[in-house]
Formats: sequence, C-alpha cells, structure tokens
Amino acid sequence: MGSVDASEKTITGWAARDTTGHLSPYTYNLRRTGAEDVVLKVLYCGICHTDLHQTKNHLGASKYPMVPGHEVVGEVVEVGPEVSKYSVGDVVGVGVIVGCCRDCRPCKANVEQYCNKKIWSYNDVYTDGKPTQGGFASSMVVDQKFVVKIPAGLAPEQAAPLLCAGVTVYSPLKHFGLMTPGLRGGILGLGGVGHMGVKVAKSMGHHVTVISSSDKKRAEAMDDLGADAYLVSSDEAQMAAAMDSLDYIIDTVPVKHPLEPYLALLKMDGKLVLMGVIGEPLSFVSPMVMLGRKTITGSFIGSIEETEEVLRFCVEKGLTSQIEVVKMDYLNQALERLERNDVRYRFVVDVAGSNIDDTAA
Repeated sequence: MGSVDASEKTITGWAARDTTGHLSPYTYNLRRTGAEDVVLKVLYCGICHTDLHQTKNHLGASKYPMVPGHEVVGEVVEVGPEVSKYSVGDVVGVGVIVGCCRDCRPCKANVEQYCNKKIWSYNDVYTDGKPTQGGFASSMVVDQKFVVKIPAGLAPEQAAPLLCAGVTVYSPLKHFGLMTPGLRGGILGLGGVGHMGVKVAKSMGHHVTVISSSDKKRAEAMDDLGADAYLVSSDEAQMAAAMDSLDYIIDTVPVKHPLEPYLALLKMDGKLVLMGVIGEPLSFVSPMVMLGRKTITGSFIGSIEETEEVLRFCVEKGLTSQIEVVKMDYLNQALERLERNDVRYRFVVDVAGSNIDDTAA
C-alpha cells in the first residue's frame, strides 16, 4: 500500500500573503502522514469564486499566507497503515472540507458539511495545529474519509469542478425531492455553478430556464448548454409573463441582489435555494413567501456520499463541465478574469504540468 514517511515533506504552493489576493510561490511543510491519511500528488485544481472571497478577505476571516484551491484531483502516492479505501496510483478527489467532529447530528447523518467543527481544505487549522493549505500546491495530505475516487470514464481535469460546483447543485435537488422528471427549474446566474446546474437539471429531465440580468448569455445558455428557456431579469414584461411558473430556482449569484423578483417566479410551494456566498444581508417582504407557501433556503456543497454520487451520475449521463485549463503562472490572471465573469465556465489549473516545485521561493 506504500510506506509512511514520518518526516514532514517540504512542498511548494501558490499563496496569498495579504488582502490583495495576489498569489505567488510559497514553500511550506505538509503535516506528517497519519494512520488514515492519503498523500496525493495534485494533478488539477479548479478555481472557485470562493477562492476570491477567501484570498481577498471578503468574509473577514482570512489568515495568511493562504494556499487556496478546493476542487482538487490528484494521484495517491502514499497511504497510512490504516487506509483501506485507496491504494497508491489511484486517482482521487478532495473537495471543500477535510475534517469534522464525527459525533454531532450532521456527522452521524453523513452530512458532515454541516458539522459546526468541520475543517476547511484551506484557511483553517487541522487537529494537529498545522494550518490547512489547499490544492494550488504540488501535494496534499488528507484523511481518507474526505477523499473520493474518480471513476473510470471521467477525465481528471473534468472531475475537478464536480467536487464543488457539481455537488453543490446536485445536493439540494436530491435533498429537497427535486429529482423528478418534468419539474420546471430556474438557474439564476450562469457561472461555474450555474452551468453545472443547467446540465444536471436537464439530465434529470427538467424543463430548465436560465435567468440572467441581460440577454448576452442567451445563445450559450440555449445552444451550448441546452436550456429550454432564457429569462432576462431586467425585462419587466418577461418577468411578469413568467410569474408562478417554476418549481424551484437555484440561485448561484455571489453578490447582493434582490430576492423578490425571483420569488414571484415560483409556483405555490416553490423553493428558492441560495448558493452564492454573500457577506451582506438579503431582504424580502414576508407576503412574497407567505402568499405562496414558498421557501427560501440554502444548501452548502454536498456530503462525501453525494460527491461520490454526482461523479457516478455524470459518468452515467455523459456530463462534463466546460472548462478552460491554465498553468499555475496564469493563476492571478485567471482570478482577475473570474472576478469580472470572463470565463466559460470554470478555470482548472494544470498543477502537475506546471512544475511548481521548481518555482520555490
């Protein structure tokens, strides 16, 4: 299975040092490999909007130096003596969290992403006191519980966005009973999460409407992603005509926005599911919810079980994410482009192909 090296390994990642969010090479030590740990050589890592929030301290809790990246695909190069799920050579994935308490109600229900003591893949502290660092690095050490196997038939670079964006839309559709064919769903925002929302919902047999603030994404929504309808939220006539028409809306917008226009689109008992990480209060008038018994709710990534499910689902349905693969030296430009929504639809960093250990500084 591979032997355990008791020494700490020195590796290179790309880290932010301050709230500018600028990333540059950073040398640090991985924590020692524990009995149930998997050591992986990072192959690819997706870039998520959350990486912007964290590196620029938008949420007020960033600690530096910080190596971001939580859509990580790698090859197992070492396993601890009690690892039973993985072997050296396996291609695996790691998502947003790498630890939990294992005793609380969410943990016992296998929805460990809701554990109050969860440990983030980066910008957090592990149980041994070492800071966690993410996937914009040559290697990671992760407890086997938080590792998933990438199934055959799914390219590693394609798998990376599914570990966050893919499971983030899959989880609420499953939990809220929204997997039945024939439902009418709305996808608000057509970015990394939104484009996977269209693909997953369509594969479940739903009629899918993409909702956007302008008409500029109509062709890509309809022609490229296969959406059934396109709704411009700034067009009052279009919005009025679409009132009371949707069973659910997956709201992926990561900035403050009004909720009332979208609540009006929902049928009775419709659900507005919030996905975007927003550091400001959102508001609505209560009759918008009361008079249709509507629900405003939220959902956070997905469990390890759901991550494994969505990977299998994508293989079975032939789904892929739409990605732009870049090298590590393009990382800052990619983050700048992401901030201005100039990507279709997910950047994935070719970490292994970037030889980042040669850039140590």
